[in-house]
Amino acid sequence: MKGRILRMSCFRHSVIKSHATATIRSCVDFERVLFRTVCKPRNAIRFFTFRNSNRGSSMRFVGISKALGLLTGSALLAVAAFGLPQAASAPADKSVPVAQAKSTTSASSSDGSSTDIPSDYVGAEVCKTCHEDIYNGWEKSPHWKTTLDTKGSPSHQGCESCHGPGSAHVAGGGDITKIFIFKDRSTKEINARCLTCHAGGTQHMNAINSEHSKNDVSCVSCHSPHHAETKEFLLIKAQPELCYTCHLDKRAQFAMPFHHRVNEGLIQCSDCHNVHGTVRPKQVRTSSTQDEVCFTCHTDKQGPFVYEHSPIKIDGCESCHMVHGGPNPHMLKLSNVNLLCLQCHTTSSFSSAPGAPSFHNQSTLFQACTLCHIEIHGSNFDATFFK
Repeated sequence: MKGRILRMSCFRHSVIKSHATATIRSCVDFERVLFRTVCKPRNAIRFFTFRNSNRGSSMRFVGISKALGLLTGSALLAVAAFGLPQAASAPADKSVPVAQAKSTTSASSSDGSSTDIPSDYVGAEVCKTCHEDIYNGWEKSPHWKTTLDTKGSPSHQGCESCHGPGSAHVAGGGDITKIFIFKDRSTKEINARCLTCHAGGTQHMNAINSEHSKNDVSCVSCHSPHHAETKEFLLIKAQPELCYTCHLDKRAQFAMPFHHRVNEGLIQCSDCHNVHGTVRPKQVRTSSTQDEVCFTCHTDKQGPFVYEHSPIKIDGCESCHMVHGGPNPHMLKLSNVNLLCLQCHTTSSFSSAPGAPSFHNQSTLFQACTLCHIEIHGSNFDATFFK
């Protein structure tokens, strides 16, 4: 039995030594010294056998102090064998992000998308050296806020956000052919340049198809980024004088005895018209319920009513009224109310509206239809709009 135990101890010692030797070859000298210290034969686990006289059996007993010493040595060996190779490989792993960062930096510098100012852009302060008067006016406008945009590239900041990169312009001694000058460009080019930033929102959704764009009216025809006379919208003139520059016939209509109080400043042209384009004719806006824009102010005429007056929903308010102004009360198209109503309410076949009854003597009693049909815009109680 003692010989068997001795052979087993020697066998385990040889196995441990062979496995450890394979690991030692890839470790530093410290690991080799540590292994030699721990794996000496005198520190190996020794088995002792004693016979239990009562049961007639045998068991193995391990020396506690020597077992603890071996376990401590094995732990140190594991740390040395597995910790140091990982520590040695750590610098190699750290070199990967560094290489990636270098490649990213070089790539960003090559395509000009880095946070550094590309060589094509010089900044607004350089523009100020020659165009100080323009810069002073531009500095007070909302466009100056683009210089504070740290998220965007220099192509979205300062003067060069509209005029393009200015390095070639500066190098050429102020050569205007090297930069975007609005006055020398077509309407399409100017609008496209402005819509680079102003294409979003509900006001500019139809700018490309607007009546102004179709008639070669560019953004700078109404707006001045440098010398605006109004703080709001950077207009070159205040409304309605700006609109009267082209729409001269509307100036005469607003000068009529009965008109919308645009000249008085109560409302503006842009309250009813979206100057940047709509899907409706005349660039007319719609109310919040997608009805006539007139209902924005004249809410009592909107309804809905149980008995609707058909022209209001089909042709709109302008079927009876002159929307800008006219010589008749309530801005009606005709001074005689009966004649206005008889344009539709006739006995002819071209209109589906009911004709006037035969007992209506319009020469004496029935001179105005609205004397009886008082709720002419719609009623909840009577189909003939009596109440």
